[in-house]
Amino acid sequence: MIEFTKLEQYRENNRIEAKKALGGLPHSIWETYSAFANTLGGIILLGVEEYADKSLHTVDLPDPEKLVKEFWDMINNPNKASVNILSSKDVSIHEVNGDHIVVITVPRADRSYKPVYVDGNPVSGTYRRNGEGDYKCTSEELHAMYRDASVKTQDMLVLNEMGMDVFNSESLRAYRQRMRLSRPGHVWDTLEDEDFLVKMGAAGIGEDGKRHPTAAGLLMFGNEYEIVREYPQYFLDYREEYDDTHRWTDRIISSSGDWSGNVFDFFYRVYNRLQLNVKVPFTMDGLYRVDDTPVHQAIREALANCLVNADYYGRQGLVIINKREAITMSNPGIFRIEIDAAKSGGVSDPRNGAMLKMFNMIDVGERAGSGIPNIFRVWRDQGWAEPTFTQSFDPDRTVLSLPLSPMGSGKSAIKIGDKNKTAKRQLIIEYLTVHPDAKSAEIAEYIDLKPSRVRDYLLELIKENIVITSGGNKNRTYRLKS
Repeated sequence: MIEFTKLEQYRENNRIEAKKALGGLPHSIWETYSAFANTLGGIILLGVEEYADKSLHTVDLPDPEKLVKEFWDMINNPNKASVNILSSKDVSIHEVNGDHIVVITVPRADRSYKPVYVDGNPVSGTYRRNGEGDYKCTSEELHAMYRDASVKTQDMLVLNEMGMDVFNSESLRAYRQRMRLSRPGHVWDTLEDEDFLVKMGAAGIGEDGKRHPTAAGLLMFGNEYEIVREYPQYFLDYREEYDDTHRWTDRIISSSGDWSGNVFDFFYRVYNRLQLNVKVPFTMDGLYRVDDTPVHQAIREALANCLVNADYYGRQGLVIINKREAITMSNPGIFRIEIDAAKSGGVSDPRNGAMLKMFNMIDVGERAGSGIPNIFRVWRDQGWAEPTFTQSFDPDRTVLSLPLSPMGSGKSAIKIGDKNKTAKRQLIIEYLTVHPDAKSAEIAEYIDLKPSRVRDYLLELIKENIVITSGGNKNRTYRLKS
């Protein structure tokens, strides 16, 4: 990730932390270890100091081998670190400009290991990374990590305090009708409603031996006023913002009281609005017009992905914003796997697996991990700007942006002039620090430059052995040299 001969070009950020460590192993290293493990991973540099201008420079460690031994002794002590997620290749000694430094590469921890905490106390010893610093996790973040660490997905919980009367009969009837259309003659079609709910995973046997709703069943088919008993922060919000003179031109919220407010009904109410904003040419299948294009299918996939990966205990609710130039889907909770792994496909780890199964039964959503790659493929085939995923913490949140305009026609998030070449090179390096594999168009959008100019800067960084490439033509990606 770092070219050490160009160290002064890097800055501390959410993936890089520098410590002089001339007085021995710094105590704060453990906070950073916890923070990197619980966030996106990162690199700790011992024997590197930050100058006033934020640039990084080496100092010669007098005994790096001793620091490494002390580090391994401490990280393997459960009283210091709750778990050691490093292997021998993750800690190494490097000589840079005649100085010796220690490089510790901390990967993002698997959810089953989280929270990664220090000093024997998860409440006071769990950290996350935000920008250049580490911060102590709130109890809300801690509880979210424990929920995600469970082998069972969150929505499999049987709600023993609730009865079977929480379900909205109209929602269940509509779902069963859709399932008949998707899977005619299915063996569950003749079951009574309660037996059907049990088979679907929407209900289960509680501690008292009676049937109760599961969390998935409550969210999918319950009434909103029942859902908020279990999920006090539950809120579904769709906003249509076609006119800049108004906050919204149409809105659907789960708490309005004039509909069920559950996830199943929200999905179809929102999808019916989203598809009206998609202007793509229809195709023909023989003599018949095909209105359900790959773009429509991808939007359904994206919406279902947002709903089944939301942490409904989390703050700020789930928000869909439909603008003429883009659709934005935002849900509480972060990805349970690396975003790059999700984009590559083949890996599926939904937060609410039972809900995903229910969507699958009506031909919505993918279980094989191919849904997100398909969204990116469809957008690429349309010639639209590539979708983007962003994650934020405290509160945990994932945002998917789906541009509805050609590549290069949108406005970028960061505005800078073309006067400072060093600043642009630094922005490229910072972007590649956070996004290990990126296309030139993605970087260009980030720093508001034409892709051709960004490729010029990338070529310079490649010649200086800071950046390397893989792939060719439209599939070429860039990354910092390891």
